[in-house]
Amino acid sequence: SRAFSGSYSGSAFNPLPYALTIVLVAAYVGLNLGSLEQAANGAALVVCGSILNDFVLPKLRKTQKYVICPFIDMCNHKGIGERGDVAFEFFGDAYSLSVRGGSEGEEVFISYGARSNDQLLMYYGFVEEDNPHDVYIMPQLREWNIQALEEACGRPFAAGRLAKLEKAGLLGFIDGNSSEDGEDSAANRGGGVVVSRAGGIDPSIMQALRALVATDKEWEDAGEAIGNFAAENSGGPQTERLARLAARTALEIELASKPTTIKDDRELLKRMDSQLSVSTYEEKLAVQFRIEKKLLLEECINQLLS
Repeated sequence: SRAFSGSYSGSAFNPLPYALTIVLVAAYVGLNLGSLEQAANGAALVVCGSILNDFVLPKLRKTQKYVICPFIDMCNHKGIGERGDVAFEFFGDAYSLSVRGGSEGEEVFISYGARSNDQLLMYYGFVEEDNPHDVYIMPQLREWNIQALEEACGRPFAAGRLAKLEKAGLLGFIDGNSSEDGEDSAANRGGGVVVSRAGGIDPSIMQALRALVATDKEWEDAGEAIGNFAAENSGGPQTERLARLAARTALEIELASKPTTIKDDRELLKRMDSQLSVSTYEEKLAVQFRIEKKLLLEECINQLLS
């Protein structure tokens, strides 16, 4: 878990190929084996080949390189406001840690990347409070309680509107599996609705909700095209209010479905921290993790109230 990764940028700078090229160019010209122009062309090919191998191909192949680096691996993570910068020095063949500001005795934090608490817990074994990059995965839109949303909005949704969303692929994946690959999508294999602390509920879901709650006239004025509901207030102030109300209701239902409240979990965590508790570190992490997820939902609910 102390390893960190990044895009592979090739090996460190090696002066030997360039020194050998200079010797060969000098010998080629000095022994009258060819013209200076021919020698220069050969040297240019060596330089271009080196750049292609070290910088271009690794980016095209999206190659990852994992590193365990002494000293630097002692730095803890901070999602935002970290003072430490880690970089690979190409010409020095070494990693460097630079610090911006701070004072003597102050802990130096680095960023492990824009990682959610799911990723931090899985790969590093801790949970970050108020993680600015945290996300919560809601069920797919097709699994939401549409009747409850209609009751919250005070009217039934137009007939056939869900079918339109289905055709546009906004209700989710029928087989429950996302086509996305990679570490970032690993926690969302079911293709659920992503709610983030940074951006709130997925913009495409807000677009779908605007189309869903729109009146028949608003739907016709938009050319019966879901894409015309992408922008905020694109269906009018009333449609925007109802879309936000529907989103808020779905989040409230999700939060209420949990067997414990945030208050319950915090009290449990206090008991775990007491001397009388025999709870394991893993059990405490589990409680901290679910507190952060519930707080994220609560924050998004409050954002939709404004």
